[in-house]
Formats: sequence, C-alpha cells, structure tokens
Amino acid sequence: MSMTTVAASNLAMTYRVPVRADGLKAALASMFHREYRTVDAVRSISFAVEPGEVVGFIGPNGAGKTTTLKMLSGVLHPTGGTAQVLGHTPWQRERAFLRQIAMIRGSRPMSGPAELTVLDALKFQELIYEVEPDQFRRNLAELTELLNLEPLLQRQVRALSLGEKMRAGLAWSLVYRPRVLFLDEPTLGLDVTATTMMRRFIADYSRETGATVLLTSHYMADVESLCRRIILIDKGALTYDGDLAGLSARLAPYKLLKVALTGPAPGDWDRYGTVMTANGSEVSLRVRREEVPAITARLLAELTVADLSVTEPPLESVIDQVYREGV
Repeated sequence: MSMTTVAASNLAMTYRVPVRADGLKAALASMFHREYRTVDAVRSISFAVEPGEVVGFIGPNGAGKTTTLKMLSGVLHPTGGTAQVLGHTPWQRERAFLRQIAMIRGSRPMSGPAELTVLDALKFQELIYEVEPDQFRRNLAELTELLNLEPLLQRQVRALSLGEKMRAGLAWSLVYRPRVLFLDEPTLGLDVTATTMMRRFIADYSRETGATVLLTSHYMADVESLCRRIILIDKGALTYDGDLAGLSARLAPYKLLKVALTGPAPGDWDRYGTVMTANGSEVSLRVRREEVPAITARLLAELTVADLSVTEPPLESVIDQVYREGV
C-alpha cells in the first residue's frame, strides 16, 4: 500500500503583528511600549495528498495558501499541528527531505546569483543536491528539450525575461528530480504561449515521474486543466476538499444548456429556462439541475434541434460565489 505523500493535521500558523494609532505621538509612544494583535494566517487545517496527485490549493488573497505551502516545504515552523511530507517533518529540514521536494514561486522562479549563466546555475544545483553526473546529464537533456532551454543556457539569469526565467527556474528546481512540487502561482505574469507551455509541462512531469503536485493559482484555467481535486481555503480555514464537479453541484443549483436549431427559433425561450445568450437559432439557457432531464426531453420533442449540450457553470463563477458567500 502506498504511503500518503503529504499529510497535514490541525496545521496552524499565528503571527503577532504590531499595531498603533495614527500620528506622531502614537509613533513615539510605540518606541517604548508596543501593542500587538494576533493574526491567524492558517487555522487548524487537515488534509492528505496521495502519491502522484495534482491538487489545486485555492482561495482568495490572504487566505493562507502561501503560508501553508511554506510550512509544508519547511520554510516556516507552524505554531500548531503537525505535518508529514514523504515521511519527514518539513521544518526539521533534513537533507533527505530537501533533496526530494521543490517549491516554485511565480513571483520568484529562480534564486541564487543572477550573474551566473543558466547552465552554471543548473550545475550549481548538481553540486548542492549531489546528483550523479550521468543522471544530471540525462535530466538536463530532457529538461532542455521539454522547456526549449538551448537558447538560454549560455545567458545570464539576470538577462532573462519573466517567461524565460520561469522556464529556467523550472529546470533549476527539477534537475534533481524532486518527488513533491509545491507550485505557488506558477503562471503569474506569463503570456498565453508561456502559460500553455507551463501547464503542459507540469502535467507531463507529474505523469512521467509520478511526482505529487500541490498547486496554488488565481487562474482557474490552471486548476481546471491540471487538477481533478481542489482544496479550498478561506480566512485560514479549509472550506472544501473534493473534485471540481462536486463543488459545482454543491454551490451552483443550475446547469447551462446550449441549443442550436435547424429551424426557426421560438419566441418564448423562457418557458424552457433563463436565457443567458441568444444569437438567432442558437441559445444558452440556465436550467435548475433537477429540471435538466425534463427540459432536455421537451427541447428535443418540441423543436428541431441540431445540437444540444449540457455543461457546468464556469468555474470562475462558482469560485467567486465561494469567496463572496462561503461554502
């Protein structure tokens, strides 16, 4: 039986932050007597991720996503709860643990000296992570092909564009073949071409290596294209853990029916559902979930239908509802 890759149990992070009133007098007083308030960045969340899963870890700004990833990658020590990643306690930062995980942030895809060329930066990783020379050459060749790195290898890191830095940063983080990836906004600021490449690469890497991926992103297209499961966090608390379809079914009481006719359109579409868009003989209707079978049967019986499809509402609208109203 395979071991759970990531397990968090009542994981929590609380900060004490200084507060003071406005004005010079308050600023001077704070030099001698500071007041603090407590901020619960993460509040006792529990979840598990199995080997090879690609899981979307989403929520609004300030929800606690990045803080959680930092705890699971060993960057932060929690104030409560426990976690295990590949059988290790992350914040103990054992070498055996660090050699098997990578945290990649879209806001900072690479660290280390910016004066190095991309190739030298990768060779630096070879030394740090003690990658066998033959294995390094194989990994480098594969990453160079997958990420189109050949034009970048002899260029300084500081001279790369954001998209180029992201490609080089992926290679930098993956050249030692980590088994767990923590991806924090990996497509942030990328153009359409680079975003598509990034999504394809993440999917391919997980499939070919069996790596486990925990992904945060504000772009729901990232989540839809990569993740079968999502964990939703809001105000530091876990509010949903399940598949995308389950979230839609739970929150959106309707589906969308798209209908195309071969004959004339009726003048009373409203008797079938709420019209969302209409363009001649093509219409999109919003229909309550429990009424979809009956409405579909009526459309087919009463109209000359050329095409009919039933879809879930856009993920963006469902997630927006979560952020505004909660689950």
